[in-house]
Amino acid sequence: MLFKKHLINALVGTALVAVPVTALTSCDFIYQDLEACPTGMQLRFVYDYNMEFANAFPSQVDCLSLLIYDGEGRYVETRTVTDRDKLGDENWRMHIDLPVGDYTFVAYGGMACNESSFSFVTTPTTGSQLTSLGVDLDKNLLTSPVGTRLHPLFYGRGEFSLTENKTLEIPEGTIYMMKDTNNVRILLQNTDGSPVDNRDFIFEITDNNTSFAWNNDLNPAPTITYCPWTQGQETAGTNADGSAVTLAYAEFSTSRFITDSDARLTIKRKDPALADGKETVLSIPLVEYLLLLRSQEFASMSKQEFLDRESRWDLILFLDARTGGWYQVQIVINGWIVRINNIGDLHYQI
Repeated sequence: MLFKKHLINALVGTALVAVPVTALTSCDFIYQDLEACPTGMQLRFVYDYNMEFANAFPSQVDCLSLLIYDGEGRYVETRTVTDRDKLGDENWRMHIDLPVGDYTFVAYGGMACNESSFSFVTTPTTGSQLTSLGVDLDKNLLTSPVGTRLHPLFYGRGEFSLTENKTLEIPEGTIYMMKDTNNVRILLQNTDGSPVDNRDFIFEITDNNTSFAWNNDLNPAPTITYCPWTQGQETAGTNADGSAVTLAYAEFSTSRFITDSDARLTIKRKDPALADGKETVLSIPLVEYLLLLRSQEFASMSKQEFLDRESRWDLILFLDARTGGWYQVQIVINGWIVRINNIGDLHYQI
């Protein structure tokens, strides 16, 4: 009997070795004591649509809303994450457990935070259509002029098919996100090195970029005025006589820029001698000037991709202290010097 017992054990051991390796990892194999197949999927969120081409999601997205739509484009539910420790962990994944089927996931970063600057046009309800989804700049911020530092907004969308899982491996998907907000810093410097006082100027950016459709395109919207969320003076080196070179700065927070935008930067000098108390120093098509940075280094990148990847803009404008007007010789954008005769005659110099 002892021999028979050992023989059975040996045969069982041999049989186990003969089983295909793939079957050992299958949770629907013939053995009843294996754990059930895990359901759903693990969803990763990545924000590498930036000029560094590196994932900045963990460091920049501080709250997350995931809207789920079925294969017919009907709203199912929303998952919200506000735990910054989770979002800041590169290894964190959102587990999605839904019935088998096709789904569209729409992700927004920054919408669920207390500091959010954007809100849904209408709150999605069960069965509402994906194409009815819309996001607007918060109406409380639309009082003219807007002078607020906008909370960053991120957007991503992906289509996934959830199928019956037959292995112990949980499938993983990725939603790639982009940033929909910008920070624009303007510096004014006199060509002769004399100080520039920010209190002598009025800074404005006008645009109609406050309303987003379900696919992140901009909807038609009224033109609004963005005013600086901060402004002041900075020093940069010294003049030949030892005096400090003092510049004026103004910093704006805006929504998304698009290539056919009518966005305009206007700087006016306060002048009590004039009837309306101000004189226009410069008024330029802002997006066209921002695109001056897209040189041969980014020749393969479309204009819109460049505008979407870049979110921080630094412009240095030079004034002629004698006339008080814009000295139209050069503009420095994000460290690049662009020499300008007029907007139709441009060339670059590093």
